[in-house]
Amino acid sequence: MDAIRLGLRRVVVPTGVGPIAVRAGRASGSPVATILLHGAAGSWRTWEQLITASDDLHLPLSDIVALDLPGWGETPGPVPDPADLAVAIAAVARALGYPRWRIVGHSLGGVIALDVAARFPRETVAVGVVSPSGAGARAVTRRPLSGGLRLPWLAGMVWAMRILQGLGPLSRPLLRGLRRIGVLHALARPLFRHPDGVDRAVTDALADEIRPSAFLAAARASRSHDDGVWRRIACPVRSVRGTHDVFVAARDAREWARLMRDYDDRVLDDSGHFAHVEQPVPTLRALREVWAADRVPARPATDARTRARGARRFRDDARS
Repeated sequence: MDAIRLGLRRVVVPTGVGPIAVRAGRASGSPVATILLHGAAGSWRTWEQLITASDDLHLPLSDIVALDLPGWGETPGPVPDPADLAVAIAAVARALGYPRWRIVGHSLGGVIALDVAARFPRETVAVGVVSPSGAGARAVTRRPLSGGLRLPWLAGMVWAMRILQGLGPLSRPLLRGLRRIGVLHALARPLFRHPDGVDRAVTDALADEIRPSAFLAAARASRSHDDGVWRRIACPVRSVRGTHDVFVAARDAREWARLMRDYDDRVLDDSGHFAHVEQPVPTLRALREVWAADRVPARPATDARTRARGARRFRDDARS
């Protein structure tokens, strides 16, 4: 019913990594899709507040393709290789009639969005990342003890997922019991700047998506990720994160600015790890260049001087 209210329909698209469940709709006639990718322990529903806020501003997001990534929501696992997943996401957009796309991802979904843009630079017109998981998060997945000194809450989640996986079939009834007595709602508090102001339905949805096997598979896949591939990205990349994000290392933004030629990072003072849930309107505004982008980006430049000229041309064209 939530999808229908937002003008979206459920579609299942066959891909090389298996069937992917999608909520799609609000077509405007544009050839550019708005692909939305959730993070680990999430589903397409993480974007409901942002879509609703865009309607309230009378600037509705259109041509939405909101995926349930493999292993979460209504899409079965296993969690695929990142390169295969990027190809599958492009295949979903094309199957729905979109030859190009802007792509926005939250947390793990932000990393996947960048991978799609790197693999398909001509088709990707812009990238938005919300509280993206960077090198700091991957350090925790490799070494939860030492890496956890910088991001202790993320390290705690990794250990919790390992324990739940070890419990096997007993983990599901345990999680249902913890949710029923409100423990999972309490454990989600560090993810938000103002947890008491977050709708209980949001934390209940997060609790439903606690899937240890999928989470740990994604963590393993991320350990060997080569961020250097993002140098191939030819479009603008805009990032937004909360000051109180317990899952994002401060140095990640500096490293990403070094890798990507047209990168900008915005920080919201009153958000945690879910900026698009706690502050959907400021998040929409921080990503306004992403929503407005609809042109084919230039080919990736081969040297720093050419990259600088290309970035200036793009900004000049955008103003004209």
